[in-house]
Amino acid sequence: GGPYGRYKGLVGPWELPLPSGGGCVVELVRAQADPFAPPARVAVRVDGATAGFPRELWATPVRRRALASFLARRAAAGASGERALSVDGGGQEVLDRSSCRVDPEDGSVTLRLGAALPGQGRRIDGRAAQRLLCRLLPEIAERSLLYGSLDADEVRRFVNTVEDSDMLRAALPARGLVAFVADGAVLPRRSGVDDRPATGSGVVPFASPEELRVSVELPHAGRVTGMGIPEGVTLVVGGGFHGKSTLLRALETGIWDHVPGDGRELVVSRDDTVKLRAEDGRGVERVDVHAFVDHLPTGADTSDFSTDNASGSTSQAASLCEAVEAGARVLLIDEDTAATNLMIRDARMQALVAKEREPLTPLVDSVRSLHRDHGVSTVLVMGGSGDYLEVADLVLMMDAYQPSDATSRAREVAAVPTGRRAEAEHFPPVVHRRPVPESLDSQARGRTRVRARGEDALSFGESEVDLRAVEQIADPRQVVGIGLALELLVRRGHVDGNRTLAQALDLLDADLGDADGGGGVELLLSVRDEDFAVPRRFETAAALNRLRGLRVRRDGADAADAAGASDGAGS
Repeated sequence: GGPYGRYKGLVGPWELPLPSGGGCVVELVRAQADPFAPPARVAVRVDGATAGFPRELWATPVRRRALASFLARRAAAGASGERALSVDGGGQEVLDRSSCRVDPEDGSVTLRLGAALPGQGRRIDGRAAQRLLCRLLPEIAERSLLYGSLDADEVRRFVNTVEDSDMLRAALPARGLVAFVADGAVLPRRSGVDDRPATGSGVVPFASPEELRVSVELPHAGRVTGMGIPEGVTLVVGGGFHGKSTLLRALETGIWDHVPGDGRELVVSRDDTVKLRAEDGRGVERVDVHAFVDHLPTGADTSDFSTDNASGSTSQAASLCEAVEAGARVLLIDEDTAATNLMIRDARMQALVAKEREPLTPLVDSVRSLHRDHGVSTVLVMGGSGDYLEVADLVLMMDAYQPSDATSRAREVAAVPTGRRAEAEHFPPVVHRRPVPESLDSQARGRTRVRARGEDALSFGESEVDLRAVEQIADPRQVVGIGLALELLVRRGHVDGNRTLAQALDLLDADLGDADGGGGVELLLSVRDEDFAVPRRFETAAALNRLRGLRVRRDGADAADAAGASDGAGS
């Protein structure tokens, strides 16, 4: 019955007994200011001896991530009937989350969750609080965080599945592959809003074309076979509704490990894979897009291009250049969401509109140079332009969700001349930019403001960052992680005005890596104790590039500007 604010007196760790013996520590990390504020943050810890997980389940960073994901899901299921509790269990992807961590030293387990502290009006409901904090949380800990309470075979299967996926992904570069799709994989999803595997008699399991079938030995699944997509330019063709975009979507999410039963457990893409699309209206800050855009009617310098309102073509050009700048080595593009005039200019349009009147140079003319000169492979879904047949190393035909190797036939078709002329031969070197730290300001009215709005937007300081076109964000908690990573870039001094964006991202990767057993989670928690998932560098870079007010410096260009200003002053 005391004033609600007295909950703050409980902040700190408290030792509580578990129902069957032993104990746990319940820590109130942050109390609510009032009943209508965001829920309090609570951490529940069970030491390694009490948790009892065999060391082999948490012996490596990958296995710790998998075990923590399994435990968070079990805790979320155990708390599902309690409206006062919220546990971030995750979806189909197995991400490095703040909601659960397994300590690399002793196997102790920490579960972090939200708790709406009970109140009646603005008074404390003491009996409900006692039930929540002293009974319910220890019960969830016992049911969800103790090895003896769980199905040992289920735990081991989950951890082993994630380890197989991770090892398969790591094996791709040495084999000259950008992706692998296992035989028997289920690629279709139930719907656009339900990412679980489709079911029913109409679902066609994936079967690799014989010409592309490779086998890989994995530690738990043993020898697995499937389709290996080689480095270079791959074209995915076929009629509408035959599975082209479904395959590309599977490759897009193949950067993440998946839960057992997802159907895509052994569908993997390289870590440095980035999906691109057109994005009308986005801001662009000093990106060299002259490989695609030249001699604009406005006279703007496209080798140092900025705009507050990019068109579909300039936005896609900027996104491609930004991805390569950030270190992407595999690009995924679906013609359905691409800017047509950036993808292709056919012979008839070349005849009608002279090149000197057309500022755009289509990707079809530089996609081979991207691979040859920069080591960047591309996988394109294309159903409407045959000009890409001339530049493809591999052509995959999708027919009723079944792939076949159509490369030989495509080359026969491409041998018939169309009269189209190539408008470029080389993709130029990447121009690196140096973000100005003062332009990454997370403060709003004197307080840090980092908040996700679903998977589509990030509130960062006074800015709203539109992330709708960043399609490899798999979970809203990653959006929170992206915001915290942006803040960390400045706090750790990685963005200092002198380092390039790629150099800053390298330092961030070192911070967020799991070599020390969860350092990334702990560092981001130091920014704010919140439910988040650790992001990749590419989604963090994409958010930074879409931050209104971002300022960057560029080698050469800024020096030339300074020299010009000095010459002008002298004259």
